Amino acid sequence: MKTAPKKSNHPTQLAPRAILPQGWLGTGLAAALKASGAPDMAMVFSERPADAVATFTTNQVCAATVRLDRDRIERLGMTHGVVVNSGQANACTGKPGLADAAEMAAYAGKATGVAPEMFLVCSTGRIGIRLDMAKIRPGIDRLAAALQGGEAGGKAAATGILTTDTRPKHYTATFTTGDGTRCRVTGFAKGAGMIQPNMATMLAFILTDAKVRRGPMQKLFREAVANSFNRITVDGDESTNDSAFLLANGAAGNAEALRPGVPGWEDFATAVRAITRELAKDMVRDGEGAAKFVTVQVTGARSAADAEAAARAVGNSLLVKTSWAGGAPNWGRVMDALGYSAAKVVEEKVDIAYDGLQAVAGGTWAGKTTEAALRKVLAGKEFTLAIDLHLGRGAAEVFACDCTEAYVQINRD
Repeated sequence: MKTAPKKSNHPTQLAPRAILPQGWLGTGLAAALKASGAPDMAMVFSERPADAVATFTTNQVCAATVRLDRDRIERLGMTHGVVVNSGQANACTGKPGLADAAEMAAYAGKATGVAPEMFLVCSTGRIGIRLDMAKIRPGIDRLAAALQGGEAGGKAAATGILTTDTRPKHYTATFTTGDGTRCRVTGFAKGAGMIQPNMATMLAFILTDAKVRRGPMQKLFREAVANSFNRITVDGDESTNDSAFLLANGAAGNAEALRPGVPGWEDFATAVRAITRELAKDMVRDGEGAAKFVTVQVTGARSAADAEAAARAVGNSLLVKTSWAGGAPNWGRVMDALGYSAAKVVEEKVDIAYDGLQAVAGGTWAGKTTEAALRKVLAGKEFTLAIDLHLGRGAAEVFACDCTEAYVQINRD
């Protein structure tokens, strides 16, 4: 007879910090890839080989780095680290781009004293531009020489990967395994534009010093990504470079590798889910030109798939997003988006509420709430749009933002 997993006496603790786990080093710096002189390269490095799982863009047009990383994750399942450049996407660059990605990984391996295939590569930036290897090579040498642990290394790496982001995004969680080993999970990400699953224009790195079984870790990560990075939208565009990694080096020294049923697994899983979810929400909050963060909740759908389709249609609608920017409770646009979504919708059954204030009942103006009260809700920086289709038990949640004039200014080139 199987026994239920032991409940943890050490709940997962989450903080908006970038403290690297044991055995992990990191850094970031400016290699002059960006004309602004801002940091544009980063590296994370494990002093021992780390088990690696990942999810990548499903775009049929994908960057050279995605092709290289996907192959190495599938064949090897391990890595020593990741080297990242910002400003040049290395997408749509043909065979020369693939050669540049491979050279970048090999150079990072040589600089840190590990095999070339034990490094992964990420690039982000403008599509169609080859990597400036004359700047990247010395940049990698400087990264390898500047690697450091703790919060200094984590913050530097989290800053070095940014593009149009206005701030770094990072979280650290700690938990204790069944044998009393204290473990850490740290995640950081970039993403502000071209945000729409699957996944978003984003890079995300989740690092841990726990020893974890790779199979369950991959399943957990896919689930976590599905409920975080695949639940956000800024502008409805999907990128060529999206990559998210979960890397575990076991440096904390827990005796038994974590897997379902082993004490500590649930706390580890909670940490991964929480970090990916908070990073995803931060990407939307930092969306290009965004001023408002909106949680779109759909309930009462025929299925979870229908609920997601309805929520995405609303979250992606430019008419809806611009009304949010103007602070206008134009619920008619929400109804319209629901109607053209792939979800089954019966107009006469739809209810809509803004932060609990009902605007629509049975598909028409509810009359219970004044427009002034609704405008007060929309004047805030964050609010929830709740939609009940009254057709079943399907539910879904999408995190979205408004669309302002600033978005056009950022993306007009």
